[in-house]
Amino acid sequence: MRSAAFPLPTPRRALAALGAAALLLPLAACGDDSDERSGGGRTELTVLGAASLTDVFKAAGKAYEKEHPGTRVKFSFAGSQALAAQVEQGVPADVLATADTTTMRGVRSETGKPAVFARNRLVIATGEGNPKKVKSLEDLTDSSLKVVLAAPEVPVGRYGKQVLEAQKLKVEPVSQEPDVRAVLSKVELGEADAGLVYKTDAATVPGKVDAVDIPDRQNAIASYPAATLKSSGHREEAAEFVHWLSTPPAQKLLRKAGFQHP
Repeated sequence: MRSAAFPLPTPRRALAALGAAALLLPLAACGDDSDERSGGGRTELTVLGAASLTDVFKAAGKAYEKEHPGTRVKFSFAGSQALAAQVEQGVPADVLATADTTTMRGVRSETGKPAVFARNRLVIATGEGNPKKVKSLEDLTDSSLKVVLAAPEVPVGRYGKQVLEAQKLKVEPVSQEPDVRAVLSKVELGEADAGLVYKTDAATVPGKVDAVDIPDRQNAIASYPAATLKSSGHREEAAEFVHWLSTPPAQKLLRKAGFQHP
């Protein structure tokens, strides 16, 4: 804990630190030693990925390993702000992929040149069958509706705040979550009536969550950049993975998951 001589942590720093602490132990197991970071003579890459990339990156990792038999890819997923905190703390990793360019710019001294490989849009997630009959962003202002959002430090939370403020809508969420998957889970479990998530996340739980489209004129476009980490012990292989994300095989997987062309 910080002593009284120092200012108390802001909510933003506290949220990032909490996410960073959650990731520290599993990532530390990778170690810096090259013997620990390779499997059967193969190079092992550790990729830090935004939570909304969880499903598609798992599929992409298998495809990449098939194309690159000398490389094994491991992933660690969390909110982009928590991943950035991990990078700043020096957790061993090779690639960072965030759900916004703002977070990536915040760690630019730690990365190579980022490349945007996908885009995304927001939807309103509701329970199956949309029992509360949510039809628009304006409906989220209904005080009888339990709405959950991501914290404003999280990319999806920042995008959500942007679209609501643009429409001059004031929404009082029942909670603010550390990443988009936490928002989705609240809606899926019935702990919230609605929440703002990425279109691709809502699509991962068909039959459990409905997605209400937000008109393009009211929506925000989320850009996903990836970059190598300067601390990587496999800079060449990491750069190859970042490049691969923009190739046809990877883009096909991203399109299938609902992501848009960069």
